Amino acid sequence: MADDYRGQIGRLIRDSRQHRGWTQSQLADALGTSQSAIHRIEHGQQNLSLEMIARIGESLDKQIVSLAPQGPVHLRVSGGQQLSGSIEVRSSKNASVALLCASLLNKGKTTLRGIARIEEVNRIIEVLESIGIGTRWLGEGRDLEITPPERLDLDSMDVEAARRTRSVIMFLGPLLHREVRFKLPYAGGCNLGTRTVDPHMSALRPFGLELKATGGYYHAEVDRSTSPVRPIVLIERGDTVTENALMAAARNDGVTVIRNASSNYMVQDLCFFLRRLGVRIDGIGSTTLTVHGIPDIDVDVDYAPSEDPIEAMSLLAAAIVTGSEVTVRRAPIEFLEIELALLEEMGLDYDRSGEYVAANGETRLVDLTVRPSTLRAPHDKIHPMPFPGLNIDNLPFFALIAATANGQTMIHDWVYENRAIYLTELTKLGGNVTLLDPHRVLVEGPTRWSGTEIICPPALRPAVVVLLAMMAAKGTSVLRNVYVINRGYEDLAARLSVLGARIEAFRDI
Repeated sequence: MADDYRGQIGRLIRDSRQHRGWTQSQLADALGTSQSAIHRIEHGQQNLSLEMIARIGESLDKQIVSLAPQGPVHLRVSGGQQLSGSIEVRSSKNASVALLCASLLNKGKTTLRGIARIEEVNRIIEVLESIGIGTRWLGEGRDLEITPPERLDLDSMDVEAARRTRSVIMFLGPLLHREVRFKLPYAGGCNLGTRTVDPHMSALRPFGLELKATGGYYHAEVDRSTSPVRPIVLIERGDTVTENALMAAARNDGVTVIRNASSNYMVQDLCFFLRRLGVRIDGIGSTTLTVHGIPDIDVDVDYAPSEDPIEAMSLLAAAIVTGSEVTVRRAPIEFLEIELALLEEMGLDYDRSGEYVAANGETRLVDLTVRPSTLRAPHDKIHPMPFPGLNIDNLPFFALIAATANGQTMIHDWVYENRAIYLTELTKLGGNVTLLDPHRVLVEGPTRWSGTEIICPPALRPAVVVLLAMMAAKGTSVLRNVYVINRGYEDLAARLSVLGARIEAFRDI
């Protein structure tokens, strides 16, 4: 029995090492032991202490064994701390997810540099691996190599992982070129109200895709004789809808015009990636995209998605709400200009560096230094608009910022049916937030924040807003079950702690 357990643990360690792209010698160096010892461990020929298993797991960034069922992760925040220093914006979560889906278009090897190591990305990787696609982390685990098989095994799809992310809907565009019949589980993700697939169907039907929803799955059939005969006009200028249409058009043999397209940051990153695959796309950054598709894509491609403007806004909000001087480096300025113009109107004191280019060779970056400021409410309501307007995902941070300003601010979240409701959680921390209807809240500041315990809202951005408010609140706060934050942010609590925040992750015993 002991030999069997040692063998099972050894195989888990071997698989985790190979998944990270390490040799036995590299793992041995990290642990301060010999390659022969690692060989014995992986072959179940050596006893292991719990301490050694924990050290191996930490080195490989992988939990090897669990001694008991794991409960949710919570955060304990000791608030009222001023932040200082500088922090880099990491790569875009939404672009990383789109590029993972787009790798399905390529028969060659795809290498994505510096992609976000977040739960949403992990779920998509799990789905890709379950259908036969090889993935391995390179170097220090920041770059991902993706190798497709000759044929996908869609019947073996990890349904549980697929249901935990809405992004699986973006498999439709690539898969319609690979399979005549397939099925996808209903998409999950944040609880933001009803999100139908109708806009996706309208965009993909010209490529011959028809869907029937039964038994918890979308059942797809593709008529390969069908191809767009006129421009595709999207009935919703959505990011994922545009991405699905782009991926369908990329391998369509002909020219596809997509109108009312999103020109948001993740869509532009996808366009730049598709160009690396050999697909010509005209009109990037506009609402009309012309895609010159190629029916067969088989290239080895290397691409680095740009930095995340929503994370940049999160870090700016953290500095503002705590009254701190912080430099946010590598901020994608093209996708923050409206936000910064509004913050200037509210009285924010900040500097920006000269522009430089991201690793994708396209996106413009700056460094932003925010200083403590006395803010005032804006003259008009704050509402989002499609790019180049104020980003829909940045709107919740303005509810938090408005709570620090003098005066009343109306926040109008017209996109989602119930996201504005979650912003009323700020009242538990001392905020004056009145829900006017499911789309509008009235925020009055300034606020004297006070600590409390809150169950994490089930929507990503409002959850981060609550966490940032806790950082400004006097006393100790607890934010329970933060999985939704880990879906969209990589090590956010730890990175904020480097700036001086006091945040501790824990589980219930």
